[in-house]
Amino acid sequence: MCLAVVAWQVHPDYPLVLAANRDEFYARSTRPASWWGQSVALLAGRDEEAGGTWLGITRSGRLALLTNVRAPSERNPHAPSRGAIAIGALQSPQAAGQWLREQAPRMGAYNGFNLLIAEPGVSKGGVPRLVYYTNRRDDGPQPLAPGIYGLSNAYLDTPWPKVVRAVSAFACALAGRVDADSLLTLMADRRPVRDSELPSTGVPLEWERALASIQIRAHGYGTRSTTVVTVRRDGVTSFLERSFAPETPELHRDRHFEFTVDGARAPSMRSSGARRAS
Repeated sequence: MCLAVVAWQVHPDYPLVLAANRDEFYARSTRPASWWGQSVALLAGRDEEAGGTWLGITRSGRLALLTNVRAPSERNPHAPSRGAIAIGALQSPQAAGQWLREQAPRMGAYNGFNLLIAEPGVSKGGVPRLVYYTNRRDDGPQPLAPGIYGLSNAYLDTPWPKVVRAVSAFACALAGRVDADSLLTLMADRRPVRDSELPSTGVPLEWERALASIQIRAHGYGTRSTTVVTVRRDGVTSFLERSFAPETPELHRDRHFEFTVDGARAPSMRSSGARRAS
């Protein structure tokens, strides 16, 4: 996952709206979003090489999103997979901040990452929480106030051009009706960035250019999927994943899941479905 925009407790109908791109090498094997295990309590894509995920949500309404921190000079090739962190965050019964505080002493073993954990608080007695954590700072877990946030491969709200562009367009989109198709279009923006605006992250200039757009199409690497998640105040949750074919990235397949958060004040559970486009 390399770019995400999050609206937290700012929309009158949706306490949580998220749009995110996952960027990865095309050769890395990935399983599209599905319910995991017989209990079908966890909805996420799966990294088939290491078994973890970059983005997932549970039937209880907890969402976890992970991005890497781009720092090639600090990368340890023997570090454990960061995808396991998101799984741990989703499966823990502890509150997000408490779980992160307990896990923090072990997080230094991983290469740099950012983690967002959201609990929209739509279940009966639920408390809304959005917590940010990175293992490249000593700040510990940071509770976030209502607002719109952007996250890429630096720290939260670092003003890389792609983050600034995405947050601005996202805020405009939220001013009207929340529409998944418009958010998918927003996250498909491939406009380049001027060299004078590029960040310096330790990769060659050609790669800085390739990685600077919202949606990436580079040689052997690019945006593998776009996910839009909305949680309504009555607990009805929509999870739409658009995955791009590694061999032909211009083709895509959409998977749409809809369910009601456990314990929410909603009339009934809605079944999940799927649709395909190319």
